[in-house]
Amino acid sequence: MTTTLRPDQPERHGAAGARSRRYTVCVNSRPVGGIELSAGPRFGVTAGRITGLEIHEADRRRGRATVAALAAEEVLRGWGCDEVTVDIPADAVLAQRLADTLGYTERNRGMVKRLSGPAPELPAGSTVRPMTEAEFPAWNEQRMIAYVEGMVTRGVPFAQASARAEADHSAALPDGPRTDGTLLLTLVHRRRDVGTLWLRLRDAADPGAPAWVFSVEVAEEHRGQGHGRTLMLVAERECLGAGVGTLGLNVFGGNTPALRLYESLGYATTRRHLFKRLL
Repeated sequence: MTTTLRPDQPERHGAAGARSRRYTVCVNSRPVGGIELSAGPRFGVTAGRITGLEIHEADRRRGRATVAALAAEEVLRGWGCDEVTVDIPADAVLAQRLADTLGYTERNRGMVKRLSGPAPELPAGSTVRPMTEAEFPAWNEQRMIAYVEGMVTRGVPFAQASARAEADHSAALPDGPRTDGTLLLTLVHRRRDVGTLWLRLRDAADPGAPAWVFSVEVAEEHRGQGHGRTLMLVAERECLGAGVGTLGLNVFGGNTPALRLYESLGYATTRRHLFKRLL
């Protein structure tokens, strides 16, 4: 039997070379499902994307999805893509198994926690204070360096990573430590500054979005003493104090210590973002 992808609509074109198309998955010319493909520049490479892969109930568990995904990769190679990405909801177990079988790697995942009850207490000797205007430039520079290094590690060219970091930080912190709806806090333990927290309480562009932890950073000489957990408790306290009931964050693939910390605090994965290099 032969599995093919048959275009079922004209190809759509967008800005900067973006393109997309819907296909019908066929076995010996018989429709058994559908798949949506798109492609465009992302982080300095041409990235393809598979969305909406669905196989009809009667044709499932016969390897149709696996062959359709491989055929989709061939289409994306023909479009000049360097990699292919997929986003998988946490409860989509079969989709995750398929991605694992096909060699996809987790780039990052989103996690959330529903907040309720009294605000958690901080450990003895730990307090927080606002980051000062004088402290902000050095902190911001270090955050941008770490952001760029993270993207370069994941294959993004340095120039594109630097431009992306500059744009993202400018958009997220237009007024520095005075940015509306955002808190930049320093954790103090026994009179010593030991870490920082970047927390967005509210997103003016999306009032329904959860509060978001953009950064938790503990000074190297103070790591391994539980200060990362304390900073996460600070984030929860600030949210509860502001009447915010959901707190989200992003964790990069391979950062097992951070993932274990967030899971121990009750965070649950919402979506996993995976990629695969197209050779």
